[in-house]
Amino acid sequence: MKKQIIRVSPFQTAKVSAILYFLISIPMVAFMAISFAFSPAPQPEIGFLILFPILYLVLGFIFTAIGAWVYNLAAGWVGGIEYTAVEVEAT
Repeated sequence: MKKQIIRVSPFQTAKVSAILYFLISIPMVAFMAISFAFSPAPQPEIGFLILFPILYLVLGFIFTAIGAWVYNLAAGWVGGIEYTAVEVEAT
């Protein structure tokens, strides 16, 4: 059966996306901290490493909300994303 996504909630989508961006940024910060520890270049302040996941969270929220809003506009003009779904038994 074909279905269309004609609207996404910008706020809810942005909340979920922001949390995902935050969680993804934590291993990146760990890798950056290790890289900086072995680098002969000047070391960045610890505040930068703490701020990085927070920036990912905030910017991820903002840009996902904007993207969801733009999607809703486009879906209103040309229709939503179309996909095919099948029923499956719960296990």
